[in-house]
Amino acid sequence: MTSRATASRAAPVYLPLCGVLAVALLCGGAASAHADPALEREQLASAIRLLDQVDRIGRAPQATGAVQAARYHFDHARLRGDVERVRAGISNYLTPRRAQPRDPSSLAGSYTREAPAESTRSWPQRERSR
Repeated sequence: MTSRATASRAAPVYLPLCGVLAVALLCGGAASAHADPALEREQLASAIRLLDQVDRIGRAPQATGAVQAARYHFDHARLRGDVERVRAGISNYLTPRRAQPRDPSSLAGSYTREAPAESTRSWPQRERSR
């Protein structure tokens, strides 16, 4: 057997159910979320809750202190880092640091107005008296 054949027979990595659900939620809800901002916010908040569950599952082997004798180990620290980056990105989107641009009110369009009749007549008279 070659090393390539040995590598292909390595034990498969099973994703936690929460991770699969998070990916399904993020991919499946993306198309419908563009239509309704409230629905999008709700789905993203749900995705954050799922990411919290994935993070808890990723911390479990570290908390138990279990040492595996397998040749390959799942990198839980890298998983937690990636989950944290995704969570931070969603959180920053849901609560932006600066105010979002708002729709400006309609412009008046007319910038001329008539001067009151009394003020136009009294103004030249004051100039003449000086």
